[in-house]
Amino acid sequence: MARTGLYKSEVKKARESLLAQSKYLSVDAVRVELGNTGSKTTIHKYLKELEEEDGGATRHKVDISEALQNLISRLSSQLQDEANVQVNEIRAESTVKDQQHAEQLLALHTEIEALGNRVRLSESTLLQEKSSHHETHIALQKETIARHTLTQQVADLNDRLAENEAHRQSLEEKHQHARDALEHYRQSVKEQREQDQRRHELQIQQLQAELRQVQQTVIIKQDESTKLNQESTRLAADLSHA
Repeated sequence: MARTGLYKSEVKKARESLLAQSKYLSVDAVRVELGNTGSKTTIHKYLKELEEEDGGATRHKVDISEALQNLISRLSSQLQDEANVQVNEIRAESTVKDQQHAEQLLALHTEIEALGNRVRLSESTLLQEKSSHHETHIALQKETIARHTLTQQVADLNDRLAENEAHRQSLEEKHQHARDALEHYRQSVKEQREQDQRRHELQIQQLQAELRQVQQTVIIKQDESTKLNQESTRLAADLSHA
C-alpha cells in the first residue's frame, strides 16, 4: 500500500543511498530502502524526474550497474557450477574412501572374530590339558602310594626273611649241638638220638619249605615292584609330555 504524502526528497535520498552502495537502482530497491512504503507508480515517477534532472548521467550509471550485475551473476553462476563439480568430485572420492574404510573395517572385524575363535579354542585346549594333567597327577599319586606300600611290604618281607635266616642259623647251631651231644651219647642213647635226629630233620625240612615259600614270595614281590617302577617311569614320562 502506498504511503500517503510520499515526497520526492525522500525518493531522492533513497536513490542516492542506493547509488552510494553501488546497488542496482530499481523501483523495488528504492521502495525497500524507504521501508517498503510508498506507491511504486509514485516512486517510478520521482525516479524518472530525478533522472531527467541529472541529464541522463544516472541512466548511464544504471546501465553500467546492470552490466556489472549481469557479469557478477554470470561469474557467480560459473563459480557455483565449478564449486558443484568439485563438491561432486569430493563426494565421489569420499564415497569411495568410505567404501574402502567399510571394507577394511569388515576385514578387521572378520580377523578379530577369527582371532577370538582361536583364543577360545586355545583356552578350551588348555582346560582339557589341565584336566588331563590333573587326572594324570592323581593317578601318579595313587601309583606312588601303591609303590610305597609295596616297597614297605618288600622291606617287611626282607625283615622276616632275615629273621627266618637267623632262626635257621640258630636252628643249625642247635642241630649241630644236638648232633655233638648225640655223638657224645651215641653209645648210650642211640635210639633216642635217632628219634631226636628225625625230629630235628623234620623241623629243618619244614623250615626250609617255609624259607623256599618266603623266597618265592619275595621274588614275586620284587617282580611286582619292578613292574610298578616301570609303570611309574612311563607315567612320569607321560606327565612330562603332557
